[in-house]
Amino acid sequence: MAFAVSVFGELLITTGLVLGLFVVYSLWWTNVLADRKADRQGDKVRDDWAHSAPRGPGALDTGEGIGFLHVPSMKNGVVLVRKGTSTGVLDDGVAGYYQDPVKAALPMTGKDGNFALAAHRDGHGAKFHNIDKVHQGDPVVFETRDTWYVYKVYAILPETSKYDVGVLSAVPRESGVRKPGHYITLTTCTPVYTSRFRYVVWGELVRTVKVDASRTPPRELR
Repeated sequence: MAFAVSVFGELLITTGLVLGLFVVYSLWWTNVLADRKADRQGDKVRDDWAHSAPRGPGALDTGEGIGFLHVPSMKNGVVLVRKGTSTGVLDDGVAGYYQDPVKAALPMTGKDGNFALAAHRDGHGAKFHNIDKVHQGDPVVFETRDTWYVYKVYAILPETSKYDVGVLSAVPRESGVRKPGHYITLTTCTPVYTSRFRYVVWGELVRTVKVDASRTPPRELR
């Protein structure tokens, strides 16, 4: 009997260690790997901007990335934005703009619509981990090669169904707006460490700033 109890105890300890290592891998090491990859991709985007000829308004590089997201209140640094919201894209430690079930409106086109983005909240870079630290009135800035797009947060939805595609609409009525405009939407999983629901932050474009030779950030980022 004592031998059986001893073996069972050792099995429990081993199982605990394995689970602990899995948690470390999921919540820490995947962040390290994703951040490294995102940094390399981001460096390539900036290098392309610096060494290629201008391609006109709205010209995009949808392979490596289209620009960078800055959300000071999240305290998560600069986030590369790429096309798509599949696991394969988001696992690289980036934010992705929606292509399905709703197609995001890219700000570079100048057209009305909703620039809807997603990113992981935990693991794989966890770029939106601190989304709950964002408040109404906070700035959200999207940086492209030629322009800084400055948005102001006007509405937050702490929890909604992951099937609630209305939050991504061109006119996101759940946020309180009723007319076409230039909106940005940030989405991620909630509660923390689960994917049961979605957390949503909406912003509206308040101004644009042309990028100068020194890439001086707008005042909201200084």
